Amino acid sequence: MIKQHLQANIGELQEFIDSRPDAREVRKALAVKLVYQGYKYEEIQTILDVSVGSITCWKNAYKEYGISELRLNYQGRKSYLSEKQREEVLSWLQTKDIWKLGELEYKLAFEYDVIYESKRSYYDLFDAAGISWKKTTALNPKADIEAVAAKKNRLSHCWQVTERK
Repeated sequence: MIKQHLQANIGELQEFIDSRPDAREVRKALAVKLVYQGYKYEEIQTILDVSVGSITCWKNAYKEYGISELRLNYQGRKSYLSEKQREEVLSWLQTKDIWKLGELEYKLAFEYDVIYESKRSYYDLFDAAGISWKKTTALNPKADIEAVAAKKNRLSHCWQVTERK
C-alpha cells in the first residue's frame, strides 16, 4: 500500500514536471520527486543547487497540501511602463545624441517609479528609441588617448616609408 502511494506521488510529480514551463516550479517538483525516490537531501542539494531547507519546505508543502503548493505564487506583471509612459520615455531618449545608462535608470526610478531588475530592459528601451549601446557613451571607455598618441608616434616612420614608395 505504501509503495503504491509512493509510486502515485512520483507519477503525479512527473506529470507536473512534464507540464510546467517554469524552471523554478520544475526544480521544486524534481526535488520532491527525488526525495520520494530515496535520494539523500545532500545529493539533491548538489544535483539541483538548492538548500536542504528548501527541499524540506517543498516536500512538507507537497505532503500536506498537494501538487498545487509547488506552483509559484508570484505570476509577475505584464509591464512596468504603460504604453503612454513608454512612448514618453522613447521620445525623451531621442532628444539627445549621447546617453548614459544611469540617466535612464534615474529618470525611470524618479519619474515613473520603475526599477528594472535586469539591465537588458534598459537596453531594450535604448534599442526601441533607435539608440545603439555605442551611442550611449561619448568615447570608447577603454580608449587611452596617451597610448594612442604614443603608438601613432612609433608608427609614423612606417607611414613615411610607405608614402615614399
